[in-house]
Amino acid sequence: MRVLFNTYPAAFDCPGGGEIQLLECKAALERIGAEVLLYDQWNPQFEGVDAVHYFSVQGGSSNFCEFVKRKGLPLLISPILWPTDENICAYPMEEIQSLLDLCDVILPNSAAEIDQLGAFFDLDPQKCVVVPNGVSSCFNSLAQADLFREHLHLDGPFLLNAANIEPRKNQLTLVQAVQRMDLTLVLLGRVRDAAYFEQCMRKGSHLVRYGGFLDHGSDLLKSAYHASEAFVLPSLLETPGLAALEAATQKARLALTSVGSTREYFQDLVTYVNPYDPADIRAGIEAALGRKRDESLRRHVLENFTWDHAALSLVEAYKRAAYFTNAELE
Repeated sequence: MRVLFNTYPAAFDCPGGGEIQLLECKAALERIGAEVLLYDQWNPQFEGVDAVHYFSVQGGSSNFCEFVKRKGLPLLISPILWPTDENICAYPMEEIQSLLDLCDVILPNSAAEIDQLGAFFDLDPQKCVVVPNGVSSCFNSLAQADLFREHLHLDGPFLLNAANIEPRKNQLTLVQAVQRMDLTLVLLGRVRDAAYFEQCMRKGSHLVRYGGFLDHGSDLLKSAYHASEAFVLPSLLETPGLAALEAATQKARLALTSVGSTREYFQDLVTYVNPYDPADIRAGIEAALGRKRDESLRRHVLENFTWDHAALSLVEAYKRAAYFTNAELE
């Protein structure tokens, strides 16, 4: 099987979960014998491709996707989208609807995402194949907690948030929530919004440490998850947040946003918080700290949410898209 991957042009300027998803799916597919090409506009690779997989529905995606269909190729789209009444003004709704109509198969990351997309778009659920997010095999082993502590010169207990620093990830409300807690808050991730980052650091003053960006899957990042008292991700929405899955493999206690598909992935194994309420975030952190660290959450993620699982779902989706395209051409 030969598959062509593409996404919107600026995606890798400041990569996040969607871009990790793309690269991890590529690696997992290659492990089971598929050939995966990354689209090169200077050297187009459409010849001999069995399917084209486009990641995201950012504005400006239609030109490429429409070209794919004019060439008669099967098109699959991972929307990586959770529309809400509050954020729909930021999205090109008509273009997204046309993309969902155009493609042969839609690849949401959860059943909850199908329902959420259906609330805002004319969507046929039969056209959807759920491809869950996952963790890579490097997270199978537990890291040494001291590695990150020594790296950042941390002596006492700390809470961890690992995410691109921007309003959607809600670090400022998290900083407000932990003001009266006797714990350091460590922020890790790329700065997507410099003004917002400065707000977080000013508000946090003595209690917030910024640890920069750590390479995905690195021993330092794994160690940070494992060493933390709790991993806290109170984003305005998550689908479900790759860092949360990764933290779970390192026996971290999790306090996660209730908005998005987090409950579908983590069930009753973590604590959920209202991301708009600092008091509820603080209460959720305290509840998470009261949980016992055991194997149940780690085992749940490693048995159900890996990129190798995702690759098997993708192969079936590609075959389905090819079948529909061939049937249309006959």
